[in-house]
Amino acid sequence: MLDNKGFDLWANGYDKEVGISDEENRYPFAGYKSVLSKIYHKVLEKNKPSVLDIGFGTGTLTAKLYEQGCKIYGQDFSVKMLEIASKKMAKAKFYQGDFSLGLVKPLRKYTYDFIIATYSLHHLADKEKIVFLRELKELLNGDGVILVGDIAFENRIELENCCNEAGSEWDDDEVYFVVDELKKELPELIFEKASYCAGVLYFGQNTLF
Repeated sequence: MLDNKGFDLWANGYDKEVGISDEENRYPFAGYKSVLSKIYHKVLEKNKPSVLDIGFGTGTLTAKLYEQGCKIYGQDFSVKMLEIASKKMAKAKFYQGDFSLGLVKPLRKYTYDFIIATYSLHHLADKEKIVFLRELKELLNGDGVILVGDIAFENRIELENCCNEAGSEWDDDEVYFVVDELKKELPELIFEKASYCAGVLYFGQNTLF
């Protein structure tokens, strides 16, 4: 698993590498554009909503939302990626911090219409994911929604099949979403597949929409 310095070094080539993996329908980023598109269109169902992005990277998705008038907040632990994203979104409120240690204090002062996380929360263990998602839920506005786009599977069998197919490319350090296991603690989770190894999870005050 990359630390913040590793992500700093990856920052300039990140978008290109992700795009190639998606276009070739390869793990880990098969379905990446579809994941981002689903989240983008869901967020824009509201007029100029407030959006918190957890692990925003180079700001690929949030920059598009920013252009549509969304009020953008974010946290990422890579200083380099924060610099790249800030150049795209001068009025966004971005903070440096490791979300495995929780949300930084300034971001806990606000509430949000949407909290999004794309390809970031797989760095947390399942128990940490559950705790963090519950904490984030408390920062949602009344009908707010958490949208997690990530490497995710309906069940453990799907994950194991992907692992076998990926072979040496598989990353054992990351903890991918297995929806039927997480739903034991978060029964309101809704999952929408985007590819054989990715999808969007919906979680909020009322995710039965």
